[in-house]
Amino acid sequence: HRSGTMRERLHSYTQRTLGAGGSYNDAVALPPGESCAAWVAVHAIDFYNDVSTIWAVMSSDPYLNSFRPGEGFPSGVEYRWSDGASGEAMSVSAPVYIEKVLGWIADQINDETKFPDDDDETEALRVFQTPQFAALCGQIFRRLFRVYGIIYSSFFGTLEALDMAPHLNSCFKHFMYFCTEFGLLPEREVEPLEVLVKPLRKKYYAAKQG
Repeated sequence: HRSGTMRERLHSYTQRTLGAGGSYNDAVALPPGESCAAWVAVHAIDFYNDVSTIWAVMSSDPYLNSFRPGEGFPSGVEYRWSDGASGEAMSVSAPVYIEKVLGWIADQINDETKFPDDDDETEALRVFQTPQFAALCGQIFRRLFRVYGIIYSSFFGTLEALDMAPHLNSCFKHFMYFCTEFGLLPEREVEPLEVLVKPLRKKYYAAKQG
């Protein structure tokens, strides 16, 4: 987020809130007077950065090559990859799925027709407030959740050994609070991680009511 832009301004709300010891509920709440669509857009980028950083720590581990197509996913599900061109969903391993998701999201947020530059804030807001952009962000958040599902299912022990489990948990909590605040994940999507999602949502609603 370049200094002086709308993205940087919105990003800084979250950083100031959490940096000052504020709650996750406060951090995800839409700042007064700001665009909800732009708020979601900025967080799509921030959450992508969180997941990319976590995955980068272990992406060169030879252990990743041991997974075959269809392996490494949360119990009872297999996420297949479709690039949208052929319309066919390919069976891939969990590590390959993560690489494809992160590459696809990077392509979206680096495409200025989809995530426009903030030099013209009015034009950026016009794009952010379209149904097409809402659908794109929905897809981004669903796929990021799936990456978290894979990491918790197959790689949590590795991250725990690297002392990164607390960072992973903090990032996932922030992500889930934001998704809950704005209703970004269908219920069927969160089922594979229900054992983690349910207590987080309980804390979110308790803090909201309090």
